[in-house]
Amino acid sequence: MSNQSVTAGVALAGVMAHCGGGPVRAVRFLVGAVASAPAAPEPYAALAELWQDRGPELKEGLAGDDSLSSVLAQAYFSFLDGDVDDAVMALGSVTGARPDVAWGAAPWFGDARLLGAVSAEALAEACLRTLDYGHDLATEEMRERFTPWFHALDVVSERSPVPESLAAMARLPRACGHYELALALCDRADAVDRVMWTAVARASTWRAMNDLDRAAAAFEQALTMDATNWSLHLDLADVRALQGDFASAVALVEQGLQHEPHETSLRAAGAAYRTRLSGSPDDLRALIDLAPELVNASYRNLLIDYACAGPDLPRSLVAEARRTCKR
Repeated sequence: MSNQSVTAGVALAGVMAHCGGGPVRAVRFLVGAVASAPAAPEPYAALAELWQDRGPELKEGLAGDDSLSSVLAQAYFSFLDGDVDDAVMALGSVTGARPDVAWGAAPWFGDARLLGAVSAEALAEACLRTLDYGHDLATEEMRERFTPWFHALDVVSERSPVPESLAAMARLPRACGHYELALALCDRADAVDRVMWTAVARASTWRAMNDLDRAAAAFEQALTMDATNWSLHLDLADVRALQGDFASAVALVEQGLQHEPHETSLRAAGAAYRTRLSGSPDDLRALIDLAPELVNASYRNLLIDYACAGPDLPRSLVAEARRTCKR
């Protein structure tokens, strides 16, 4: 949208708000202008004027409305009221729903008043919300759109280096393929205190980069901090499987099962890795029975692939296992 179009849209919103359209309708129109040109200041100026003049009506009209336009407007209104934590978390929700729009280019998001006050915990939660819908963010276009977020992470992590929060923050740049920033956040967290979540964040980043040796070493470090965590045993087992070390993968799963014997993903992974090692039809049958309980379809299919590569398995059973990948 051109600057002239944005200005015209803002003017129209003012007419709507004051001549019968109502402030909520005006807000929705202005959010459309924001979506077309997120960095343009005019829609935000109009929203600020509406908030100042018709705040009570807007609060009532937007209450309980979780539509994208309402959440984005409330993010900005929270900023105007000084509630920067709520503002950032709401913007994270909007960004997660529509990452194809550069919402972070909003002038208020890069404002020093926000970056100087928002908590590390709130920014970390906002980052997690950007990932809620599972969109593919690892493209040059997405990295460009998320540049303001990366700047916010750099500023806030330096000002308030809370290790657990920085570990959570690292998930966003990792999802975008901005691995240097993800690892830098881990380094910054470790400089304050070494915690398990940072080791996991580092391991997950190395794994995303396909540096399996470093990923395994980081998961091993995490296990030294939380030896009873079944999920860490499974994470390390999965890395060992990627390295082709299925004997170690089996041993790690068995250690995890000592702490959580009924966990479906552990049991399924154990069956898959044992099948890959020994070609046991019984273990493949166990995996087939467990497969419908695995929520993550890509992980389920990976385990099936591992198992079906086991030696001397009955063809009919392999075919049955393959069919589970299509369910």
